Amino acid sequence: MKSTHMNGSYPNESETGQTLVIGSSGFIGRFITEACLDSGRPTYILVRSSSNSPSKASTIKFLQDKGAIVIYGSITDQEFMEKVLREYKIEVVISAVGGESILDQFSLIEAIKNVNTVKRFVPSEFGHDIDRAEPVEPGLTMYEQKSKIRRQIEECGIPYSYICCNSIAAWPYHDNTHPADVLPPLDRFQIYGDGTVKAYFVAGSDIGKFTVMSIDDDRTLNKTVHFQPPSNLLNMNEMASLWETKIGRVLPRVNITEQDLLQRAQDADPAECGCCDNS
Repeated sequence: MKSTHMNGSYPNESETGQTLVIGSSGFIGRFITEACLDSGRPTYILVRSSSNSPSKASTIKFLQDKGAIVIYGSITDQEFMEKVLREYKIEVVISAVGGESILDQFSLIEAIKNVNTVKRFVPSEFGHDIDRAEPVEPGLTMYEQKSKIRRQIEECGIPYSYICCNSIAAWPYHDNTHPADVLPPLDRFQIYGDGTVKAYFVAGSDIGKFTVMSIDDDRTLNKTVHFQPPSNLLNMNEMASLWETKIGRVLPRVNITEQDLLQRAQDADPAECGCCDNS
């Protein structure tokens, strides 16, 4: 499958530049890497040379078999990253590092600035718009870190696109359980408030495809890009009903107040915040 512009047209071969994906073995990173490969882009993935879990090693092997070129190293090594960007003539850099590695992107930004050949940088975001959101802990620290990365990119004059995919297409658990790890509820629904607030829920595969479409579209240069499929605008009550239809039975619904959610957020351990882990 070739990638398309947002108006549906296909890019010319000259437009499909060398692309480096960082964090390719993570939940979002894998979808992005697959979409890059499916689009026909020459795709490189940066992999840490040590401490890869069996699941991550399996993902890397899958992407390698699909055509990805593996480069071993770390984004914290600025000199190494400058060498990679130059030698492989990288034009697009997409970062999908996890929450614990957000600030590691400072070294990557300096490398991109010094090489000055990257035409588009997509930093690790893939959530809500951090310049508009008002989060509380345990998410607040991560949002502040991502904001610092944005400001550094802009200060360095690096061409960018900020990707806001809003909510990942999974049941939104209040305890920040990672959507890759769970199914929707089978015993009862926990509904936030009265369950009528709508949000956009985007599947991981579509996040990957839309991201690749974004980097091939001049309109997204130095812009914040929001993924908002009209048919995916749902509230929690509607999502619950869809799930009940799928499983063929009705589940009880328990409403959780704003005060309860804020208290649970205050009691949460930031180290266990699954929503922060793209890697």
